[in-house]
Amino acid sequence: MLKILLPTIMLLPMTLLSPLKFIWTNATAHSLLIATLSLQWLTPTYYPHKNLTQWTGIDQISSPLLVLSCWLLPLMIMASQNHLYHEPPTRKRTFILSLITIQPFIILAFSSTELTLFYISFEATLIPTLILITRWGNQPERLSAGIYLLFYTLISSLPLLVAILYLYTQIGTLHLMMLNLTHPTLTNSWSNLLLSLALLTAFMVKAPLYGLHLWLPKAHVEAPIAGSMLLAALLLKLGGYGIMRFTTLTHPLSTNLYYPFLTLALWGALMTSSICLRQTDLKSLIAYSSVSHMGLVIAASMIQTHWSFSGAMILMISHGLTSSMLFCLANTNYERTHSRILLLTRGLQPLLPLMATWWLLANLTNMALPPTTNLMAELTIMIALFNWSMLTIILTGTATLLTASYTLFMLLMTQRGTLPNHITTIQNSNTREHLLMTLHILPLLLLILKPELISGIP
Repeated sequence: MLKILLPTIMLLPMTLLSPLKFIWTNATAHSLLIATLSLQWLTPTYYPHKNLTQWTGIDQISSPLLVLSCWLLPLMIMASQNHLYHEPPTRKRTFILSLITIQPFIILAFSSTELTLFYISFEATLIPTLILITRWGNQPERLSAGIYLLFYTLISSLPLLVAILYLYTQIGTLHLMMLNLTHPTLTNSWSNLLLSLALLTAFMVKAPLYGLHLWLPKAHVEAPIAGSMLLAALLLKLGGYGIMRFTTLTHPLSTNLYYPFLTLALWGALMTSSICLRQTDLKSLIAYSSVSHMGLVIAASMIQTHWSFSGAMILMISHGLTSSMLFCLANTNYERTHSRILLLTRGLQPLLPLMATWWLLANLTNMALPPTTNLMAELTIMIALFNWSMLTIILTGTATLLTASYTLFMLLMTQRGTLPNHITTIQNSNTREHLLMTLHILPLLLLILKPELISGIP
């Protein structure tokens, strides 16, 4: 654990002390080395906890997410270079520092075996994210987006703190290993129902569940590219991970809690897919599609079977890479046309033919076309939901149909059609962008060859 955490923390002094002309090269190269080193965590084992220290341990639920969070740091740094090109040196350093600061917190959140440490790192990721959105966002509305993000997350996670303290008074320990041994069997009394609800609320807002998702499109639209990638690929996954980790503590969940959350998640997948069909803003469209995909993750992790957990895990990893890639593509368009409105940035295929290939690949993975892990994830989740209740096939089937519709709509609007008159010259796509897209799509295509690495099943 420390051989990843310490180099990550040492990135901070390196960023401060690097000469300005080497700052991007150094930060990217070193974070890529850390990402490569973290791939060792993916080896599937039969042991419940690998790399176990007193406070952190890695098991099949956390290892894929940990590798994803290490993998995305160099990609976020690469994506932000053009965005920060004209900024003064101190702002560049501060930006990279705030990106690097999030990483140890996320690693601790995904690997902590102690609930207090989990809660602290879960909340600490909020501060650098808020700094990124409010300091480096594009529009003046970024302040209200930051306030939305802060208050939604804070208000929802206070019940989680109360629930953790209540668990401590009941059992006398908050260590996950001890909790698994003592198995706090919760009866259907009101206090236990409220405890389960409080445990779930914070993660449902973070995930986000439809109805509690209003902070997400605002935050995504106003955030700089690194902020969008971070939110879509990692911070939403904290919600899904929390549900998977904590619902097993309160096993089995009361049916009074199952039904509203499951219904809202599946209905939300349907509704947000419909909203995507009417979107005019490209980043907003991708943000709403995230809510739709995470709805499936929530629904799957509420059922608490091996199949559904496995499907939720694979979907979280696939969606993390896919949506991050889509945001990068939207950003390349925005940097050239300075507009996110679909009508004003259409028909770019003749001008940027290689970018059109990346658009096609990203959209096909978003639609869950074979042979991508997205397809495997959606099929696994659908089968788990269908076994639980046959009626869910109506909602999930319609949501999948709508996902295909809005993804094709996004592809056709950005790439095909007549070029708007105001676009006369456009900057060529460069090697950095192609490398960025390759590093997103390559894991997606390679993971299907050995999906047990991320399926959570040894």
